[in-house]
Amino acid sequence: MSRLTLALDIMGGDHGPHIIFPAALTALQQTPHLHFIFCGPLALMSLWLSKQQPDIQARITLSDCPQAVAMDEAPAHALRHKKNSSMRRILDLVHNNEADACVSGGNTGALLSMAYYVLKTLPGIDRPALITLVPTINNGKVYFLDLGANINSDSEVLFQYAVMGSVLAEHIANIKQPKVALLNVGSEEIKGNDQVKQTAKLLTDSKNINYIGYVEGNDIFSQKADVIVTDGFVGNIAVKSWEGLVNFVIQEVKKASQHNWLSKIVAKIAMPLFRGIYLRMKPDQYNGASLIGLRGIVVKSHGNASSEAFLYAIREAIQQVEMQVPDKIKDKIEAVLMERH
Repeated sequence: MSRLTLALDIMGGDHGPHIIFPAALTALQQTPHLHFIFCGPLALMSLWLSKQQPDIQARITLSDCPQAVAMDEAPAHALRHKKNSSMRRILDLVHNNEADACVSGGNTGALLSMAYYVLKTLPGIDRPALITLVPTINNGKVYFLDLGANINSDSEVLFQYAVMGSVLAEHIANIKQPKVALLNVGSEEIKGNDQVKQTAKLLTDSKNINYIGYVEGNDIFSQKADVIVTDGFVGNIAVKSWEGLVNFVIQEVKKASQHNWLSKIVAKIAMPLFRGIYLRMKPDQYNGASLIGLRGIVVKSHGNASSEAFLYAIREAIQQVEMQVPDKIKDKIEAVLMERH
């Protein structure tokens, strides 16, 4: 198997190297053909690397980056003044074909701005989108986008999201003719704003997309669709609501289980069931939102991700490299543009 190289933003996220180093080490142990380029302060990275086995050291290259992008830094400021940051370096490495993909848990706005500037979008794509997997009933999953890359998206951009989401579902999840739906305030055709209605018309007219109509918010986890499309404002709120609800339920279960001796006994019996549900819904395992539509592979990890969650983001990047996702999106967009002419 040919060598696969990922560039990691060591300083990205709330916890930075403390969760990224262990995740990278696990990934190297699990994937023999994987190599990393660590981007961050040389002294910090060198100290960690010196403690690793020689075979691990041989698979990691260090790229010294004296700057870091703060989590609350304005994207425009980071783009102009942080050209030597670890975030900018990972994107430059992908752009120069020195890395096959990159992963960062840093400032989302800054990463979007830098990625758009450095890598540019694929032909036929106006704006990139953030996409992730969300669990559904019967052990299913649905691709959900946009998660916040673009707060305002017109019908043409939403249509492009549908095309890109369809490509991921087909080639990463191996779903033939994935079902694509639009998130709306109702399932009836008369409902929704002009933006949604115009997008529905574009999708209905396309022979390259298996469009099934509208779904509502309570359908996100229903397995009615393989891809659900919305704008970044709605998508970001929806996904964060899911994450918050999962954590809320878990805390309530823990609290209820300590109420009295009877609840403690019931909780002990039921805990394996609750644990199974929690592991199924746990947001960590769906960490790794892909910034698709660019001329390169960029995966965004949650800023507060654990080491386990960051590992999922690394795995997502590996999958996209192996499936050549940008090339697949480019081919699909070309087919769509041809059908319009």
